[in-house]
Amino acid sequence: MEETESVFIAPYQQPLNIKTWAEEDRPREKLLLKGKAALSDAELIAILIGSGTAKLTAVDVAKLILSAVGNDLNELAKLTVKDLTKHKGIGEAKAISIVSALELGRRRKETATAARTRITCSTDIYNYMKPQLLDLPHEEFWIILLNRANVVMKKESISSGGVAGTVADPKMIFKKALEQLASSIILVHNHPSGNTKPSAADISLTKKMKEAGQFLDLPVLDHIIFTDSDYYSFADEGDL
Repeated sequence: MEETESVFIAPYQQPLNIKTWAEEDRPREKLLLKGKAALSDAELIAILIGSGTAKLTAVDVAKLILSAVGNDLNELAKLTVKDLTKHKGIGEAKAISIVSALELGRRRKETATAARTRITCSTDIYNYMKPQLLDLPHEEFWIILLNRANVVMKKESISSGGVAGTVADPKMIFKKALEQLASSIILVHNHPSGNTKPSAADISLTKKMKEAGQFLDLPVLDHIIFTDSDYYSFADEGDL
């Protein structure tokens, strides 16, 4: 008889079903198989934090975080690293990952909005600055840089202070505007107190900025004092 070679044939195996994978790994595989749009908010956050606890999967931890902010991503974006680390299973590194991801999303939205935003009146300015200034407990000073068609080129934070005020350096403001080759500037700062009346310092700064802008051929079109429910426009009131 001829010798025959023994051939081992492995038993047929069914492809692994996603349900057989560890739950904390499912969001990653689901993204690869079905695409990012198929994932829930909790699953996306679970990918960011990577792992859960001994008793909770990453998805469970993400669901608890979302539940604490009413499943509102806008509210989640307001949380600090310190706020997030109060949740079980979230250390500083994981909290930083969440904060960083949400900040990238905010910047993407800001860039897209700026690319098509044209300022035609003080109300446009007020609405445009709401994402940055609404509900703030402290003062911040911002500038909006415009091109010749009054289309927003960029908005940029100049300073952040306390409840009573913040410092705005005219030299720094015009430096940023000149670097961007802006055609005009709008000044915006908030009053956490809700009082729209300009202070003596607000009036003095606006006057200095107007004079400097005229000299540099970089006009200051308006200065808005922002509150959560109303605003004051130096241009509308004839004070510019």
